[in-house]
Amino acid sequence: MGLVKVWIEAMRVRTLPVSVSGVLCAFAYVVMSDVRAWLPGLLCLLFAVLAQISSNFANEYYDYKRGIDRVGRDGPRRGVTEGDIKPSVMKMATYMILALACAVGCSLIYWGGLWLVCVGMFIAVGVLAYSTGPYPLSHHGLGEVAVVFFFGIVPVNMTYYIMCGCVEMPVFVASVAIGLMGANVLIVNNYRDYEDDKAVGKRTLCVILGRTAMLWLYLINGVVAVALMYATWLKFDTVVLLIPTIYMTVHLVLVKLLKEKSGDKLNPLLGITAMLMFVYTVGLLCVSIINS
Repeated sequence: MGLVKVWIEAMRVRTLPVSVSGVLCAFAYVVMSDVRAWLPGLLCLLFAVLAQISSNFANEYYDYKRGIDRVGRDGPRRGVTEGDIKPSVMKMATYMILALACAVGCSLIYWGGLWLVCVGMFIAVGVLAYSTGPYPLSHHGLGEVAVVFFFGIVPVNMTYYIMCGCVEMPVFVASVAIGLMGANVLIVNNYRDYEDDKAVGKRTLCVILGRTAMLWLYLINGVVAVALMYATWLKFDTVVLLIPTIYMTVHLVLVKLLKEKSGDKLNPLLGITAMLMFVYTVGLLCVSIINS
């Protein structure tokens, strides 16, 4: 397996739309507020992507160190576990990318103020706390909660604040919706890995509640996410309601497929769930631009 392909796999590119979507959602509300400060917004986007890549690297390294991953697992190929990447190299890459994310984050102090240092430190700890530390969030049923917070509430509200100088309730509500959509990506991941995680004692929410409960949670997350943002869509022409309608239609199809498939056959559904979230936020941004 080529070295470049190994590292791309370690980045888990199919999940990166999750971090991008939160920032794009904020962009949409920024446009609605008639603000055009795009440089800090682009830096927020870069920070979000780098933070997620660092988190993905950390997850691979620390799961390997804990002996949780196994060779030939159903999910994406784990370069460290499979022997494609040396553990020390993955650890170094994790902290290098995290340091780069922090550097980008520090540049945002110019627009958001010194208090962003505390926010950045909190996010950096969250990147690592997902997979390591005295109480790894992903190993104690808190992975989905972490996703709602770090991929929904934080990026949407902080991006909007940095670009507009305030936080508003419609933006906060949208951030929760985006977080729920992002949590669905992790639900597919943990639903797929249920047997492997259970065997090694990794207590994901799926292991704790069971697959049936996670199917219901996946369904509810999508429905609630669309419902939370319904008022935003009503600000535009009714024709744009086609976008949340398409989201819900595909979402319901994915629920059915999630129930029917297992093992590595679930991998495409993970990518589709992430892309569905991405398309939804791109649609929101495009509509906001057209109507600005």
